[in-house]
Amino acid sequence: MKNETVKVKIKKEKHSSSNMLVMKSLLKTKSCIFGIVIITMLVLLSIFAPLISPYSYTKISILDAFATPSLEHPCGCDSMGRDILTRLLYGGRYSIGIGILSTLLGTVGGVLIGSIAGFFGGKTDLVIMRVVDIFQALPSILLAIVVAAVLGSGYIPTVLALGVSSIPGTVRTMRASILTVRGMDYVEAATSINCKSSRIIMNYVVPNAMAPVLVSISNSISSAVLAAASLSYIGLGVQPPYPEWGAMLTNGKDYIMNYPHLTLFPGLFIMIFVLAFNLFSDALRDALDPKLKK
Repeated sequence: MKNETVKVKIKKEKHSSSNMLVMKSLLKTKSCIFGIVIITMLVLLSIFAPLISPYSYTKISILDAFATPSLEHPCGCDSMGRDILTRLLYGGRYSIGIGILSTLLGTVGGVLIGSIAGFFGGKTDLVIMRVVDIFQALPSILLAIVVAAVLGSGYIPTVLALGVSSIPGTVRTMRASILTVRGMDYVEAATSINCKSSRIIMNYVVPNAMAPVLVSISNSISSAVLAAASLSYIGLGVQPPYPEWGAMLTNGKDYIMNYPHLTLFPGLFIMIFVLAFNLFSDALRDALDPKLKK
């Protein structure tokens, strides 16, 4: 029994050292560092928006309606004379928050269900995966639209809609990873010393099966921001006066020909955020699986 316990401890030490190697690989990748810097900047700009901008995102000034970019208003003003840059800074709180919270919700649900399906197998796996197949028969954005239509528009309903719609994909990813891990020696060692199934899953199976899910998480955050913008565009996401980036795009679409800056700057913020997370995601994928490096 002592030998089996030692094996498990050695496996944990190897897992910790592999995490250090992943971190070193990420820090050596220029695209990853660039993505992290951009993401950090956007997050900090959103957090410290009140200190950066002298305006309120709800302040209406009819005299400044449709004002083009200037020194006073670097990104111009919208149809109600509200400063666009201010709304973009505050809007990051909503857009980035939706991306992170909905991904967290989808990941927790997907990892939990996928772990149960992959570890126990048999009828449990069969029932869970058939239910997942039913949900995955619908495109994720369509599933999000259905959930948002039931829950209504707003910040929390949007988070729930996007989170629920991302669960099936995470379940399948986690299950596939669990199937490759559950037959490993350290899992058998933990089983032989009569560890509880819940402890084996949480301490040995899930940590070693998370690599594909971690890559999926970084992709899901950027996808959630795009999906939130799509929901806002059709009237099911965050609604005015809240300055979510997708809602700002929706407000400016009717004036795109005469006042393109109303949609240009929100679109740029969404593009930059998604690009930064995609760069980080690619670097993370390569770090977790060096065989994918070109």
